[in-house]
Amino acid sequence: MSDKPIKVLLVDNHPLVLDGLKAILETFEHIDVVGVAGLALTGLEIARATRPQVALMDINMPHVNGIEALELFREQVPETRVLMLSMHDSREYISTSVMHGASGYVLKDVSTEEIVEAIETVAAGGTYFSSGVSDVLLERRASEAAQPLTAREYSVLLLIAAGQSNKQVAEALSISAATVETHRKKIKKKLGVSSTAGLTRYAIENGLV
Repeated sequence: MSDKPIKVLLVDNHPLVLDGLKAILETFEHIDVVGVAGLALTGLEIARATRPQVALMDINMPHVNGIEALELFREQVPETRVLMLSMHDSREYISTSVMHGASGYVLKDVSTEEIVEAIETVAAGGTYFSSGVSDVLLERRASEAAQPLTAREYSVLLLIAAGQSNKQVAEALSISAATVETHRKKIKKKLGVSSTAGLTRYAIENGLV
């Protein structure tokens, strides 16, 4: 872990949640809360000014909700990874968040330790889904999942779903980036998806990540 603290932005339209989260996170020396906002667009302004590594963001907010804000964050502050913090554990919310670029999804009733672990994981480039979220995603039986991919294609899919670039996948599997791109195209065609977000959603919904 870097010696520099993880810069975190909190976006939630419930003042009690914001105040509580800020107070808790500020007790951790390796976390620096650079701003709080009650509206998504206000959070975006703060993010542009402070460039946090992680933004914890609620979904249900007035004007612009958290899912809509995901695309704005991705366009305007791509270095900021967004971790959704929500009381909703529906598969629709979770999958839609991932499709729009969320790096994780944590339920509001988890422990402080789990929120900190999620922040650390996302800041390090990983994805994080709290235990309650994982349970929801795994409700779909494995037998329902189509199995059209080869073993190598599954390996590529898992790495892509984890947020790895073609170059990183190539290095992990000791193949060329061009070969990875070929696999990526074949996987998209087999699964009937057109984007990386679609691949990630497939992996999550079928319990592969």
